[in-house]
Amino acid sequence: MSYNRSNIGSGYRSVGRNTFEFGRTYVVRPKATHQATIVWLHGIGETGASWSQFLESLPLPNIKWICPTAPTRPVALFGGHHSTAWFNVEELSDNVTNDGEGLDASATHIVNMLSNEHDDIKLGVAGFSMGAAMALYSATCRVLGQYGNGNRYPINLSVAVALSGWLPCSRIMASRVCASQEAARRAAALPVLICHGQADDVVDRKHGEKSVEILRSSGFQNIMFCTYNGLGHYTSPQEMYDVCSWLIRQMGINGYGA
Repeated sequence: MSYNRSNIGSGYRSVGRNTFEFGRTYVVRPKATHQATIVWLHGIGETGASWSQFLESLPLPNIKWICPTAPTRPVALFGGHHSTAWFNVEELSDNVTNDGEGLDASATHIVNMLSNEHDDIKLGVAGFSMGAAMALYSATCRVLGQYGNGNRYPINLSVAVALSGWLPCSRIMASRVCASQEAARRAAALPVLICHGQADDVVDRKHGEKSVEILRSSGFQNIMFCTYNGLGHYTSPQEMYDVCSWLIRQMGINGYGA
């Protein structure tokens, strides 16, 4: 398997008043038969390259990983300083509306990278920290069948994975899921894995717990929530073992030692 440092999937996405320029996308191609494609979303301040080499080392030879790079933008949480970020964030709280335009622009970018996959390829979205927030936002868009702005969400996600993250616009999105029987049906069927370190001093574990609570209360029934003693705002071998095992089970794909 090799990763291709190309500009696949990069470009501009215009939503409302703002135009977002996405960075370079890195692709990790499967070593064996291609069964699934997962977009992996990096954390704030990182790039797609931050994760591509690590994902290449995972015992999942049938997965193609797509690792895009977020736009560089001012981030209110950092006092307006510029950083790669999937959306603007002021604070980590389920009471904050968040940057709807930025969220939808990034969710659209993710869809564009998955929309050209063959019909027999299972699709997923995963991420770390702010990337995890985007993965969970994408999951809610999938079950609603539309983005936050009301435009149609056109693809079927098989899984969503969130490490050390949170659900943005949680109360708004949850209320919309609860208001639709079709969304509730899709929510019940979509497998979601949420992992969090108990010693995370960047995105506190309570944000992960609250996201799980809100998702479950809005109809997401197939959620696995894993916490790890002593784990900070990073991953561990045990956490990644759990991620790999869960993906093999939920997506019905092959894996080393499966």
